[in-house]
Parts: sequence; C-alpha cells; structure tokens
Amino acid sequence: LVRVLFDRIRHDRRVGRDTAAFVSGYEGSPLAGFDLELARRSALLAGHAVSHQPGLNEELAATSVMGSQLAGEAGRMRPDGVIGLWYGKSPGLDRAADAIRHANLVGVPAVGGALALVGDDPVAKSSTVPCASERVLADLALPVLYPADTQDILDYGLHAVELSRASGVWAAMKVVTNVADAAGTATV
Repeated sequence: LVRVLFDRIRHDRRVGRDTAAFVSGYEGSPLAGFDLELARRSALLAGHAVSHQPGLNEELAATSVMGSQLAGEAGRMRPDGVIGLWYGKSPGLDRAADAIRHANLVGVPAVGGALALVGDDPVAKSSTVPCASERVLADLALPVLYPADTQDILDYGLHAVELSRASGVWAAMKVVTNVADAAGTATV
C-alpha cells in the first residue's frame, strides 16, 4: 500500500506532472500496519513529496484529506496537484461518512485525486464484530475497487487515483483482511 503512493508520484512525474501526496487516517486492523510502515519510510516519503499526518480520529483525517484537494483553490501551490489518501477500517468509515460525503460533494481537481482506503474484516478476525463497507461506500457514491491480491493493490491503486481525477469525486479501495495480511509477489 505504501508503494502505491510512490508509484503514483513516479507515474505523474514521468508524464510531466509535479504532484505531491497527503495521507491521513486512523489506524485499525486490517490496515493496522499501514501507518507504521509509513512512519518507517519517512525519509522515502519526503523524497517523493508524500506527507503523512495521522488523524486524531477518522473524520478529522477525512476532513484533512478534503483540505488537500482544496489547496489549489486557496492560492498558488508549488505542486500541480495533491493526491489525498484517507485510510481507516470499516467502522471508521461509518464514523467519517459525513466528512467524506461533504468532501465528495466538494470534489477533486483534475490533477489531484482522493482515495479512501478502507479495511474490511468480514469474518471478524481482528475486529470485535464482522464489518464490511459496501453499503456505506455506495451511499457515499464512491466508486469502489476491490483488490484480490498484492498485484491488484498496486494496479488498482494507480487506477483509483485516475478514476478520482476523471470523475471529479473520491474513489475507494476496499482491502479485506485476507488480502491485507497476505504476502505475495507482484510485477513492478
């Protein structure tokens, strides 16, 4: 998941876009290791213009990601656009729904793009109750990509940002426990 950010920035640079990324969310399984890995890679994040600011809670994190999409409206920015990424687990999506709904209504710029990365635990492997995000994501009118393995995460991550840019709304990627906890190989 961390590599998705780097690949997206590298792709944008190859096509002549100067983009940065802003990441905020709230830890929780099955994405519990995502924020830890971002912290471990802080030097690499800085080299790719990726800023990670964990949220105090899910809705403040979503509101911060919305702000990343409005940065160009507030004045002149150095990068052409900012890719916003919110992360949380399914119950956190419930909590952040109002913030994400408003962010989706505000929209995203054509060189920005916003992605909601949602961790689902349908068998309650690491959650107190089974959880799934399909209904909430549909209610929020977010197009959803559903990766089945490591390769899909890398591929869909790039496509999700393009989908967001093209549609002008946030996109979502649903990552279930068995995919989040899996190990595998991928073509990069």
